[in-house]
Amino acid sequence: MDKPAVSLAAVPGRRHKILEIASEVEARGFDGIFCPSLGDALALCVGIALRTERITFGTSITPIYTRHVVDFAQQAAFLHEISNGRFRFGIGVSHGPVHQRLGVEVGKPLSDIRRFVDELSQVPRVGDLPPVTLAALRDRMTALSAEIASGAVWANAARSRMPHSVSVLGSRAQDDDFFVGNMIPTVVSDDIEAAKMVHRRTLTGYVALPNYRNYWRSAGYEEEMSAIEAALETGDQDAVRSAMSDRWLSDCTLFGPVSAVREGVEAWREAGVKTPILVPSSAAGNQLKALEEVFEAFAD
Repeated sequence: MDKPAVSLAAVPGRRHKILEIASEVEARGFDGIFCPSLGDALALCVGIALRTERITFGTSITPIYTRHVVDFAQQAAFLHEISNGRFRFGIGVSHGPVHQRLGVEVGKPLSDIRRFVDELSQVPRVGDLPPVTLAALRDRMTALSAEIASGAVWANAARSRMPHSVSVLGSRAQDDDFFVGNMIPTVVSDDIEAAKMVHRRTLTGYVALPNYRNYWRSAGYEEEMSAIEAALETGDQDAVRSAMSDRWLSDCTLFGPVSAVREGVEAWREAGVKTPILVPSSAAGNQLKALEEVFEAFAD
């Protein structure tokens, strides 16, 4: 089977090791490397550009409010050039709690993204820019990605909802150069209950975000989201995790033995995701153990 892409994060204290792993991801024939906003994703991409030769890589989301657009354009163009066109610039508006922590003032997400992409393209004397991918979730941002960008990437999407989301892209979804990806929380383990518990811990922060709850409601999880909201009001984190049903987890994540995870990757492709991006966690160790488990699951 064609191998999926892999998510790598620049965890402090492991940055040299992560770059070694990036080389291994390429050598093992995975479809790409995509970096979330944890740490400095653009700095990590510079390292990946210099440590790899063939693999496609990029940011799965760089929040647009953290730097000036001129600075973004300069670094994105640099990455595009030194990687010989292998870099994809994934951007997004992030979430309210992040904005508050950073102390940034934001406008309407769609208007802010549209203005950013327009301003990015007009920065002078930076060289050619890479293709831009928008972090999508609900329909309006998805439609905007088809209008002004070269791809869309989801995180923690519901597989059952993906055919609808892809339909919003219209004919752009069929273009060979239009990126359609999803960051999928993944635990490879024969201990299914332990794997589900890892996912419930991982997704606790996401279910606290109203925009994600609204998305999952539209995907058919009204009961789960209402129960989660009730638990959030009382601050009962155990109840929050208990409200994450097995049905919901099975739709939004991958977990279980090797065969189940491999079959799940193919199911995501059948749902319209061209590039499934595995975000590894482990029921038996840290990020490095999780990556080792993914490597073993997709060994030739």
